[in-house]
Amino acid sequence: MTETKEYQLSFFHKYLTVWVALCILAGIGLGAAFPAAAQLLNSLQVAQVNIPVAIFLFAMMFPIMLQIDFNEVVNAVKAPRPVILTLVINWAIKPFTMFFFAWLFMRIIWAPYVEYDQATEYIAGMILLGIAPCTAMVLVWSYLARGFMGLTLVMVAINSLTMLVLYAPLGNFLLGVAEMVVPFMTIFYSVLLYVGVSLVAGYFTRTRLIKSKGMEWYEGVFLKNMGNISIVALLATLIFLFMLQGEVILRFPLVVALIAVPLIIQTLFIFWLGYGASRLIGITYEEAAPASMIGASNHFEVAIATAVTLFGLESGAALSTVVGVLIEVPIMLLLVSFCLRTKHWFPSMLQKS
Repeated sequence: MTETKEYQLSFFHKYLTVWVALCILAGIGLGAAFPAAAQLLNSLQVAQVNIPVAIFLFAMMFPIMLQIDFNEVVNAVKAPRPVILTLVINWAIKPFTMFFFAWLFMRIIWAPYVEYDQATEYIAGMILLGIAPCTAMVLVWSYLARGFMGLTLVMVAINSLTMLVLYAPLGNFLLGVAEMVVPFMTIFYSVLLYVGVSLVAGYFTRTRLIKSKGMEWYEGVFLKNMGNISIVALLATLIFLFMLQGEVILRFPLVVALIAVPLIIQTLFIFWLGYGASRLIGITYEEAAPASMIGASNHFEVAIATAVTLFGLESGAALSTVVGVLIEVPIMLLLVSFCLRTKHWFPSMLQKS
């Protein structure tokens, strides 16, 4: 098994939550100050996939792909338990718990404060988030948590393919819509741009540089600051996303809070389910961290695009998916920190190798 490198968090990584909060505020402020620029940037789309977002996400993913030893992927395929666990949680459990929490809060707890028809749209948006497991961003969370990147890549690939098959049927069933118009090209292009291009570029760059310069130069010189580049790209992505969506958040702050509560509970519940099950079946920490986080996070780009297609840009469903972006990064960073603090709950790959 490939050895997992130990390293100390730099000042930049240690206070990442602070930088994230500042970038969210900066994005909302820029969107409010320059709404025309935000609308122009939002119009740069192919099949409802925003091209600037795709570029930022490539800048985020490419440095991570460079650090993956692709032989690890073979090892991950040979140990299928974490992959099976994520498939069960993502497709047999998570969509239905999201439906339950959305219904519980919007139909029961928040019913006195939210109109029935509006609550229906909020529920729809949350369901669209619940049936879209994370693909690209989980690579960042796994990297920060020092997870098994080969396994993470396998899980991303399998969940991306599964989403192409199950997203529409689950949406039809849970939304109760006779014909759910799912933008399959949005799913296809998002997976292609966010994961596929960076994966291919990372593989060929890594292979050629190691062959020409050697592993010592590659790891000691070339990769030295690649992690920081990835984090800078994450922060730039946040500024951009909240520049596009900040106006909605400012217009409906109370509604944002009402939607955020069930989304946060769902995120924490699914994480704990995956983390607890990982410990129960005896997998290593490096496998447990990404296996738990891929279900807890969502593919918000696909969820937003689908909500806009089905219900419209100004709908409550679209607002719910935007709130998903708002809560995801801070919550996932907290879960990354929790994983790092509880590594000792699991055996490590070094102990099993």
